[in-house]
Amino acid sequence: MDVRFVPVETAEDRCQIAQLASRIWNEYWPAIIGQAQTDYMVENFQSLSAFERDMAEHGYEYWFVVADGEDGQPQVVGYTGGHEEPETNRFFISKIYLLAPHRGRGFARQVVEFYDRLCRERGLGGMYLTVNKHNELGVRAYKGTGFAVIDAVETDIGEGFIMDDYVMERPAGLRA
Repeated sequence: MDVRFVPVETAEDRCQIAQLASRIWNEYWPAIIGQAQTDYMVENFQSLSAFERDMAEHGYEYWFVVADGEDGQPQVVGYTGGHEEPETNRFFISKIYLLAPHRGRGFARQVVEFYDRLCRERGLGGMYLTVNKHNELGVRAYKGTGFAVIDAVETDIGEGFIMDDYVMERPAGLRA
């Protein structure tokens, strides 16, 4: 099933992506990081104010991941976003999140292919992301699309919470 990437541009889009983020995070992350850290992460990194801050202050771009449903009508199946890093000639993929019924159906691979095209169009040498070390589904999916672990980091994000992540990188131009 092919997907389309619809840019998040309007205030309504930003509200919609924040609602989508809360839904996805609360269906996936509590089992891995607990409800308290999930709530903290949503409030600080996946909320309307966080999306608006990242877009206005840090050059983030966001897209809805849209696919045709069984009825042939387009439906939002997830969201993705990140920003260019001219100093490293890479694109930082901050977010690839899919609703539960749409995981494991090849959409993440198509998101990576989208970023590969974006990197090549913009003359960037590659992309990178961080993924929770205990997110086995994510780590496996990224390795399967050509990402390799280049570092392991623990980041204090406040309120006693730590992000325990792998940093994974992929050069542009690989087949996902």
